[in-house]
Amino acid sequence: MIILFVEKDFLTDVLASLSRVLFGFVLSAALAVPLGIMMGASRRWKSIFMPIIGFIRYMPAAAFIPLLILWLGIGFAEKVAVIFISIFFYLVLLVADAASHVRNECIDAALTLGASPRQVLNRVIVPSSLPGIWDALRIMMGVGWTMIVVAELVAAERGIGAVIIQAQRFLQTPRIIAGIIVIGILGVLTDAVFKYLRVALFPWDEQSSGVK
Repeated sequence: MIILFVEKDFLTDVLASLSRVLFGFVLSAALAVPLGIMMGASRRWKSIFMPIIGFIRYMPAAAFIPLLILWLGIGFAEKVAVIFISIFFYLVLLVADAASHVRNECIDAALTLGASPRQVLNRVIVPSSLPGIWDALRIMMGVGWTMIVVAELVAAERGIGAVIIQAQRFLQTPRIIAGIIVIGILGVLTDAVFKYLRVALFPWDEQSSGVK
């Protein structure tokens, strides 16, 4: 690992993988969170999208790589798309589950006080489900890191996955292990950030004090 960082410019590879994971994660979250909330709050939305998402989520992201190469090439976009596919469909279901488990008493109280359906969504369902949505984002961030090697499997010049694949070709086992350990360290660090932000953002949630 020391040789990789000192002599092989491994930090550039780490930053390349980090950018791909973060970009794919943010893109999937930006689309999955609103859709998941609407699915959890509305039976109509759920009946429309659940069959499609429930079908696609069983397809392995790696199986899409040949199509993504044909459609997007072998550059940054293709690797981000692999991360996106790995996260998006599961994240939608997790967000929908969090939004659908808002306490009925809160919704009934808001409706009794004259709140419109939009106000119930914005002022009751969304705030109540945010801690659960945050936990879903934390879980799926880990999935992004587990898929980085697959995303960088084909024609990646930089990245931790590219280093691991190159080391495998030349039977450089120590470098493979070093790359795996670095991915694990990055995953633990990002998970720690999510845990810290959960306590800071949702101090009112009873689970924030016992986040593990």
